[in-house]
Amino acid sequence: MARSPLAALAQLISEQETTILNDWLQLLTAAGSLESGRIREAELRTQCSTFLKLFRVALTDGDTDTNSAVYSGVRDNLGEISRSRATQGFSPRETASFIFSLKEPVFSALNRSGKFGAAEVAQFIRQLTLALDDLGLYTMEVYQKSREQVIIRQQREISELSTPVVKLWDGILALPLIGTLDSERTQVVMENLLQTIVDQAAEIAIIDITGVPTVDTLTAQHLLKTVAAARLMGADCIVSGIRPQIAQTMVHLGVELNVISKATLADAFAVALKRMNKAVVTVKTATLSS
Repeated sequence: MARSPLAALAQLISEQETTILNDWLQLLTAAGSLESGRIREAELRTQCSTFLKLFRVALTDGDTDTNSAVYSGVRDNLGEISRSRATQGFSPRETASFIFSLKEPVFSALNRSGKFGAAEVAQFIRQLTLALDDLGLYTMEVYQKSREQVIIRQQREISELSTPVVKLWDGILALPLIGTLDSERTQVVMENLLQTIVDQAAEIAIIDITGVPTVDTLTAQHLLKTVAAARLMGADCIVSGIRPQIAQTMVHLGVELNVISKATLADAFAVALKRMNKAVVTVKTATLSS
């Protein structure tokens, strides 16, 4: 089987691997890859060295099609690097430069070798450029997907933290809502509230919307879904925190909550206590005479 011309390029990279690696690291360092402290020099060197070896092996097989099977190891390696950088907080520019900055050291190695003619060097540069550009785009695709997953996970965690269910009294729960109530968050609210109703055997749930900036038709629908779900679990609901501006908006939109509503959480709590035949009274402390 005839040896691919790219095998000669792979051999050149093998012969000058140390120089290429050092030049590559120098460029990455100059670009600020180590300044943030998110990655140490030893780790960066290991990443560069591993990628360079895998890339050289793929070139030895005579292929620059980065979607071919010979590049599976290269793609897996880049995917791991991209995902780790997405979670470590690297910027898109820092992540992309990991691949694109390899061009200059390899091109310099070609010019230093003197083994190839001008036409052959030009052909190699063209093939390397196409291959590294494709790998750079692949790196950014993996990075972007990983960042989206990180953002979605963080939003879910924040949503869960911002929808606590508080026990006010035996059988009485409060769910203070803060921020916009969308479909995804409504699902989290429902799950938290329903589970707490079951765990606490609650009879009344107060949904406080003091921290909700606006209430439109869609928000009202989400509230009604939450109220309906709670009722199915055997708990009545009271909505509190309806400010004058929100009340006017709801009237203008023709929104009917069909549930008891109060201006403040304290008022709603008083209603809940009354329903359960409970009351809060002031205890007067007797003054002892000397």
